[in-house]
Amino acid sequence: MAVSFDLFGTLVDVDRPDDPAAAVAAELRARDVAVPADFGEAYREPQIDAPDGAEIPLPAHVGSVLRSRGVTASDNAVRRAIVSAFDPQVRTRPGAVAAVDAARDRGPVGLLSNCSVPELVGRTLVRSDLSRKRFDSVVTSVGCGWRKPAPAAFETVAAALDSSVETLVHVGDSRATDGGIDRLGGTFVDVREVPLAEFPAWLADRTAEGDGTRTDGGRETRERDTRCGCL
Repeated sequence: MAVSFDLFGTLVDVDRPDDPAAAVAAELRARDVAVPADFGEAYREPQIDAPDGAEIPLPAHVGSVLRSRGVTASDNAVRRAIVSAFDPQVRTRPGAVAAVDAARDRGPVGLLSNCSVPELVGRTLVRSDLSRKRFDSVVTSVGCGWRKPAPAAFETVAAALDSSVETLVHVGDSRATDGGIDRLGGTFVDVREVPLAEFPAWLADRTAEGDGTRTDGGRETRERDTRCGCL
């Protein structure tokens, strides 16, 4: 049985800027980028046409905002400003470590996160009680190009875990996004209905029903890396 977890709001809580546009603008100014007067308004408007479900990296969005106002800034300055604006304070949610470990006892485990900010998932894991080594694969929307509930997001993590979406169990906090696995034949576990502290028992019951008992007698650590340079 392969299990994937959502990150934000599921395994961890992070403090987000009250006004993301203002936070990004402040970090741009700190790097001597001329921020247009209507930056906040433009930040909240679509800037790049993309297919439904596709992720638009935030640096690309902000760069487009600046160019539309005649402002020239290096890609590196924009990226660094965004990474700093969203630098996270992280709190690991109760039961998160035990839930991930319970899944590891039964098969491969992945992380599947909607995140348009480069480096944010990696920084979050480093500052949490969850080691990157606990996951066989880490897939982010900014890395794979697709946001949940787009089928391609779930298909990417399932393939990385040598699984199929039909047999994937995905744990998250949003039926609108994480629940997209249900439409592909997989199983959504809503942490609002099955808290993380109860997930090991839920998983044990499902395994007892014949949905994927490990038979290798141990754990083999995989080296597959689907981070696409984002972590």
